[in-house]
Amino acid sequence: MKKTAISLALTASITLLAFLLSAPAEAIRVKELATFEGVRVNQITGYGLVVGLNGTGDKDQTGFTRQSLSNLLKRMDLSIAPSALKVKNVAAVMVTADLPPFVKPGNKIDILVSSIGDSTSLQGGTLLVTSLKGLDNQVYAMAQGPLSVGGFAITGQAASVQKNHPTVGRIVQGATVEREVPIRWQGKESLSVKLSQPDFTTAARVAEAINESLPGAAAKPLDASSVELTVPANFRENLAVLVAELENLNVEPDYVGKVIIDERTGTVVIGENVKLSTVAVAHGTLSVQIREGVQVTQPGPFTDGETMVNPETEINVEEGADNLLLIERSTNINDVVKALNAIGVTPRDLIMIFQAIKAAGALHGELEII
Repeated sequence: MKKTAISLALTASITLLAFLLSAPAEAIRVKELATFEGVRVNQITGYGLVVGLNGTGDKDQTGFTRQSLSNLLKRMDLSIAPSALKVKNVAAVMVTADLPPFVKPGNKIDILVSSIGDSTSLQGGTLLVTSLKGLDNQVYAMAQGPLSVGGFAITGQAASVQKNHPTVGRIVQGATVEREVPIRWQGKESLSVKLSQPDFTTAARVAEAINESLPGAAAKPLDASSVELTVPANFRENLAVLVAELENLNVEPDYVGKVIIDERTGTVVIGENVKLSTVAVAHGTLSVQIREGVQVTQPGPFTDGETMVNPETEINVEEGADNLLLIERSTNINDVVKALNAIGVTPRDLIMIFQAIKAAGALHGELEII
């Protein structure tokens, strides 16, 4: 294969997240970079039953499902022993949801329903009313409704077909919020901005942008992920307006140069700030080809001989004669891409080359293997 063809194939195979390649970084709103102290999602969970399954529910040996169904019927004035119940159309599930900040009673939220027994599919099931609690054991929402399962499982006597994951379902707006998470919001004298990706430079730039927009805020970075500011007196009883202004401030974030390698898929992601020092690279290719076959020898007619099967194996080993290639010092992502394409290797080989360049001290940036 020609060097040009290899370079084009390599360019198409490598995933390069470089924030506009060699162009300067653009400013991003604070809303995309950070959150505000106290404004967070809370997790709630509950235990419930899904009914109406077509024989794909839990097995009779699943004791907690039968006990739960017996308890449910008892609350409806039906006293039936757990041992007398069949639960093939019922499945025990865990219901989970994220409770957004500032959500009010009566609002609807999405829920995720996951089987915890030995049910084979939740398709066609309906979740019975389930209370969702937080870690404080308080009920924050009530869930109920028909499940939407993005898959199916069909089992026969000798074969089975399954698509996606049929033991997990979702109910869009399947829970009604009953309790609001208390957040002390109005009257605060200070406010903290939390960066999603901690970085000292970005924190300093956020503080600078806040001070330029609100001279009385006295914003200062506390560490790599926190910026604290004083709430001006005219905003203390109307903090939502202040946060709206802060969210729309434009800041140019800074990031650590990284090379992310996924060895399972052969994906290489190169960050914008990655740089290379001058280094010489020679990458040899070793090709091993094994061919196997059989040679059958038949005995002569009217003889007592036996048919002989003799296996034959042919092994060919070829090693490429690649020359030493000098990679010049790269100062931007565009130069890095050109230098790596000049080597003419596959992304899988590029993974080993990056590790070797890092070991030689010529890769200026973090090398992360996932």
